[in-house]
Amino acid sequence: MRAEKGLNMSHQESIPPEREQERQQADHLEARIPDAEVVPKAQRRQFTAKYKLRVLEEADRCTERGQIGELLRREGLYSSHLSKWRWLRASGQLQGLGPKKRGRKLQDRSVAELARLRRENQRLRAQLERAEIIIDVQKKLSKLLGLTKDETENDENRS
Repeated sequence: MRAEKGLNMSHQESIPPEREQERQQADHLEARIPDAEVVPKAQRRQFTAKYKLRVLEEADRCTERGQIGELLRREGLYSSHLSKWRWLRASGQLQGLGPKKRGRKLQDRSVAELARLRRENQRLRAQLERAEIIIDVQKKLSKLLGLTKDETENDENRS
């Protein structure tokens, strides 16, 4: 290695092979340590409908082998971008070529109100079922204790 650089080995110290191997291993380990610098969160690219249509038109004009790959490299795009954009254009969704808001879609207020009412209905049905069970138990208990219907009605009228 030193002979390649034009250094004369006779005037310099020779490094034993073991030490040279240790140095190479240390260099190799240093290369694998990841950088601790915190990088900012990457931002998702958004393409305008005008840009997408321009790229699609340019891709449609490509006739020779490798021209589309060159276009994709130049624009920093993937072939899946072209596929998706072509599909959107063919299905007549030109407005779909614009950037879309990601995440959960906003629900219509009537849909949210309907869901709330259904939950309340379900809660009230469960409450009614519990009340009916309690009433049945009270009836059975009154029969066991020998209370008649007239006695229980008189108790209710007094209160």
